[in-house]
Amino acid sequence: MSLITPGLDTPPVDTTVSATEPAPEAPASAPVRTGTRLGTVGGWVVTLLAAVLVLGALLSPNQVSSLGPAAFLRIPLEALIAVAVLRLLPARPRKILAAVLGAVLGLLLIVKLVDMGFYTTLSRSFDLVLDWPFFADAYNIVQGNTNTAVAWAVLAGVVLLAVGVLALTAAATVRLSGFVVRHDRASVRTVAVLTVIWVLIAGTGLRADPGGPVAAWSTARMAADKVRQVNTGLADSREFAELAANDAFRDVPPERLLTGLAGKDFFLTFVESYGRTAVEGYDYTGPVTAALDAGEQRLTAAGFSARSGWLTSPTAGGGSWLAHSTFQSGLWIDNQQRYRNLVSTRHTTLTGAFQRADWRTVGVMPALTYAWPEQHFYGFDQVYDSNTIGYEGEHFTWVVVPDQFSYSTLQRRELDVHDGPVMAEIDTLSSHSPWTKLPQMVDWNAVGDGTVFTPQAQAGVPTRELWSNSDRVRAAYRQSIEYSIEALTSWIATYGTDDTVLVFLGDHQPAPIITGDNATRDVPITIVAKDPAVLDRVASWEWTPGLKPAPDAPVWRMDTFRDRFLTTFSDL
Repeated sequence: MSLITPGLDTPPVDTTVSATEPAPEAPASAPVRTGTRLGTVGGWVVTLLAAVLVLGALLSPNQVSSLGPAAFLRIPLEALIAVAVLRLLPARPRKILAAVLGAVLGLLLIVKLVDMGFYTTLSRSFDLVLDWPFFADAYNIVQGNTNTAVAWAVLAGVVLLAVGVLALTAAATVRLSGFVVRHDRASVRTVAVLTVIWVLIAGTGLRADPGGPVAAWSTARMAADKVRQVNTGLADSREFAELAANDAFRDVPPERLLTGLAGKDFFLTFVESYGRTAVEGYDYTGPVTAALDAGEQRLTAAGFSARSGWLTSPTAGGGSWLAHSTFQSGLWIDNQQRYRNLVSTRHTTLTGAFQRADWRTVGVMPALTYAWPEQHFYGFDQVYDSNTIGYEGEHFTWVVVPDQFSYSTLQRRELDVHDGPVMAEIDTLSSHSPWTKLPQMVDWNAVGDGTVFTPQAQAGVPTRELWSNSDRVRAAYRQSIEYSIEALTSWIATYGTDDTVLVFLGDHQPAPIITGDNATRDVPITIVAKDPAVLDRVASWEWTPGLKPAPDAPVWRMDTFRDRFLTTFSDL
């Protein structure tokens, strides 16, 4: 689209003078056409908006923490190179290349936006190869909590938005390329001056924090990183297949598995978002330590002892199932593709080992809102999900049921009615974000069908109100962890027997709004038992006595636990 120049886009004027008509008097001055002026101003405005879009896409960071005015007060090397190349090309090739570059820039802008979401929730960037299944899971979550029509509408909106971004950045780049050619001399001078400035600033390392170096080439660097990530991701499937095929416990006879826990009820509890920050964070240590101390006193009074250490989770901020599968399988599951590949194998899980050794295996998983074929991979005889757990009270946001109800369900529907040992995994939800509705303990005999919790759920604060203040969010998170510890220790102290063995751990650290940037991925893990022989077996682990691991307690990767546990408690 070219700029409108006065006089060039108007129809020709007939200057022939009739013989019978006098010649018109020449006007004192030519009139200025309002439409032409508006067209010129409009053209400049569109060009300016195109420049803002392109420069914004180039300079935009891929993390929310780096956003700010300073991020856009930088000089993008990519723009200087593009101008230098495009001005040398003939019109048609120039437009084609500009459109391609604009579309690529739009794609990179979309990736940056997705990266922001991943960093905010999972403390890592989006993997172009391995993370696509997350979108299918997101669709399932929307569908499960609304209906198919709403899910399709959301999907259509996302697709249209993505297409719109690609089209706008392509059109903006084509327009700017034309502008550069029409103002060639000024463009050459501007690029030359900015290039010299860029080189000089690059040598000084000057930064426009939090955005990064003023002499910027962050988008090109990100694109190169994503290309390397694609190569790594493609190789990951082959590497993981080899790891999954190596299963040291696949052929162990059932009678030799878990002999050190014979006759014991074994409970594996994942406490949502219970990370090292909850235990050692600057504004959590006191209250959470107090909750752990109270829980330990409760358990000690009931005859139980405990040992605690640290595990490094494969995820942070979310993706609980990645941590669950890593812990259960002994394989490092840090992306969705690995998870999908894992559950299609016959790899031995902790639950599967208990099932082979003749335990009844149960999953209490109220977060499940749709069919879960992975039940058979893990080896669960029975799963209580959101539809079968029997909760009739009001949910504490999403499908969150109080932890106390989950433990009560296991107690009433399994432990009180089945003879023989039970192995159960309980995935708790009360400490799940957004922490706007926090449950409180009730008498165990009053739990019933959960309606007793409805007044508590109705007393929550709106998400927008809570999340407008980061200090309030942190306080609510801390309170949720205190509740989760109280509910778990109260359940064991109330219903635990001489044959009760409990392992509880965090699945991952909470989101960066709680931990701050660059937090570790460590989570606490604790084993609780009344039988001293059980804890004697884990003495070589050198874990800290009690529910709170010492700062210098051993730190293991989460994928190492399966082999250590099965080796410790089996006859191998």
